Amino acid sequence: MTESFTISTVIPATPLRVYQAWLDGREHAAFTGSKAEVEPGIGGAFIAWDGYIRGRTLELSEGRRILQSWRTTEFPLGSEDSLLELVLEESPGGTRLILRHSGIPEGQAASYQSGWGDHYFLPMKSYFGKSAAKPARAAANPKSKAKPKSKAKRAKAKASRPAASRRAKPKAKKKVARKAARKPRKARRSGRR
Repeated sequence: MTESFTISTVIPATPLRVYQAWLDGREHAAFTGSKAEVEPGIGGAFIAWDGYIRGRTLELSEGRRILQSWRTTEFPLGSEDSLLELVLEESPGGTRLILRHSGIPEGQAASYQSGWGDHYFLPMKSYFGKSAAKPARAAANPKSKAKPKSKAKRAKAKASRPAASRRAKPKAKKKVARKAARKPRKARRSGRR
């Protein structure tokens, strides 16, 4: 006898992005925090969690669905692989990931169900949340922008920054003070001519 369950979550990334990361060994390892290897395409073998999980990719629908045979080192000898189906749907906030896990040896489903949440869903939310936040941070940070070439463009860019980020560094204040001190001299010289 076997067991099954269905769980879901929302991941802050597009369905295609989640699909590609799941099937890429380097990214799979990055979001789980453990070694993973994935051979591309249907029939490709995969290993995750340092060899604790292994299987083969059986069906693919790009950006929408992944079906894999799946087993852990805890499966009883002689037991068949379970089936893992990931369905990826566009959703507010990113992708609704629906995970259907069936054909699990009796007595193991509860452990795997909590494992998916703790060791996949939570780390994936963190991983994709960080990568989604990077572009927003760069846009909000004026120092990350390329400096305009002309003085007029630099002045315009400086004026558009928040007041707190426009504060001059101590060295810059000295230069401004020196320039201000020079201006009256130049005015006096031009008045003499």
